[in-house]
Amino acid sequence: MSDQPLFSNSVKNELHSLRDYIRFAMSQFGEHRVYFGHGTDNAWDEATQLVLAAVHLPWNTNPAVLDGRLAEDEKEQVLDFIKLRALGRKPLPYITHEAWFCELPFFVDERVLIPRSPIAELIKNEFSPWLREGTVNRILDLCTGSGCIGIACAYAFPEAEVDLADISKDAIDVANINIEKHDMVDCVHAIESDLFSGLSGIKYDLIVSNPPYVDASDLASMPDEYGHEPELALGSGPDGLDITRRILREASDYLTEDGLLVVEVGNSEVHLMKAYPELPIIWLDFEEGGNGVFTITAQELREYRDSI
Repeated sequence: MSDQPLFSNSVKNELHSLRDYIRFAMSQFGEHRVYFGHGTDNAWDEATQLVLAAVHLPWNTNPAVLDGRLAEDEKEQVLDFIKLRALGRKPLPYITHEAWFCELPFFVDERVLIPRSPIAELIKNEFSPWLREGTVNRILDLCTGSGCIGIACAYAFPEAEVDLADISKDAIDVANINIEKHDMVDCVHAIESDLFSGLSGIKYDLIVSNPPYVDASDLASMPDEYGHEPELALGSGPDGLDITRRILREASDYLTEDGLLVVEVGNSEVHLMKAYPELPIIWLDFEEGGNGVFTITAQELREYRDSI
């Protein structure tokens, strides 16, 4: 489909205010059937954030600003953003280079997944009642990507040392950007590691992981927007559990005696329940929505080590 309407002089001549361009963006989203699911869930929020970001305004700016008229170069920038979103199907956070998680802003680009995990709700509740009471000394965010889970944990547990581990050097580079962004270089450390291979001898009170977990069927049917995300961070074998199986087998060696493992597997939870019916995992419910997150203690992992 031609992108000419996005660049015709008539568009720029007839559209003047931020509100005009938000409406135009919404129309383009509808025409090109964009998918919402990387930070917003509707055309208005998506269009508003996109247009405001194009002119360097925050997403929560005073609504009165929406009637402000745009300069010519601002119109060009807004239209470029709309083209990327509507025609290129690039997710909004990759265009603005910002995603929010646990009410915190994170830098993101196409080297990492866009944060969207329900684990945020667990962090806000300090993993209660699943995590044992007392001081939390060390936390691991395994398969960290942007580092959002581990950095959010560092805010929730300011006394803890937090490690961010990922097999992808690109992801580690992004995680380091976010460590510096949140001024946490003293307590949060990014480590390039194939799961636990680079963490020898370290024990954690809490290991949290949002690993690749999309099964082959879901991966093949995802909307075009997901094609911008690194496939390494999405797919994990035919049933989505290749990485999770390794985590379950190895995690007990890196947990303290009373440590806790929390893992997200999304829709692959059905495969996990079928694969390990005897494993005493607890599937968590979320008031804010989401599914496919389980928890299991270090003691239980050790007891069932032979069946994993």
